[in-house]
Amino acid sequence: MPSTVIAKIAYDEENKILMIEFQSGKIYYYMDVPKGVYLTLNTARSKGGYFNKYIKGNYEFEEINLQ
Repeated sequence: MPSTVIAKIAYDEENKILMIEFQSGKIYYYMDVPKGVYLTLNTARSKGGYFNKYIKGNYEFEEINLQ
């Protein structure tokens, strides 16, 4: 289901890094995220709601600047 908050989601299983690109264009890498969290986020009815409840504030992150 499309999200009004999240544009793209990707997961690096080897390094346990969750990549989220928001509709704003900002990209963040979340570290040490279990694969199950990624899978649940990917299938969540409300990706923004799941992100706010289970990811935001629970994992170390880094903002990626591609410019």
